[in-house]
Amino acid sequence: MRRTFLFLVIMAALVCPLARAQSRVSASISIGDQGLRGFYLGIGNYYHVPERQVMVVRERSIPDDELPVVFFLAQRARVEPGAIVELRLRGMSWYDITVHFGLGSEIYYYNSVRGVPGWSPYGRAFAAYKQHPKKQWRQMRLGDGDIVNLVNLRFVAEHGRMNATEVIRAREGGRSFTTIFSGSRGGRGHDRAPVRWGSSNRGGGRR
Repeated sequence: MRRTFLFLVIMAALVCPLARAQSRVSASISIGDQGLRGFYLGIGNYYHVPERQVMVVRERSIPDDELPVVFFLAQRARVEPGAIVELRLRGMSWYDITVHFGLGSEIYYYNSVRGVPGWSPYGRAFAAYKQHPKKQWRQMRLGDGDIVNLVNLRFVAEHGRMNATEVIRAREGGRSFTTIFSGSRGGRGHDRAPVRWGSSNRGGGRR
């Protein structure tokens, strides 16, 4: 009897910490999922598309940070997001997709930023804009990382109601755009916000 009692005490001591750890992991996963859903809803609201369409694009192996690029280009080129995704999945760079639809790198410039250091993730792109006259911006070849950073900068700053410099600093600190947006004024509570969209799914977003 005494041995049985000791065995039960030992088992309880082992199981309780494990249960607490699993509870913490579950809570962490739940919080992370809410942040991601808020990001997807934010994209839907900003680009005036239903959340389901955002999820369809994501399910086609488009990374979260690249989702805004798909809808930004679809909006500017006045095509369905699926047309952008098809070209991306063929291996085309974001710049080549931009040119494919008759657009240029001038569409990615965001004029609410001043004094970006050269070591910043934004340093190369803003240096290129500064070094070339505006009439040459269209032909500037931007890298995939530059385009992802610039499109998300516009999206998070405008829809997240966050100062552009703060977005850049957060990015310099290694934070993903999903994390930055979820902590912004516009991003908080977005997991509960309804998606606002009209009859056309190509409107939306500030230009």
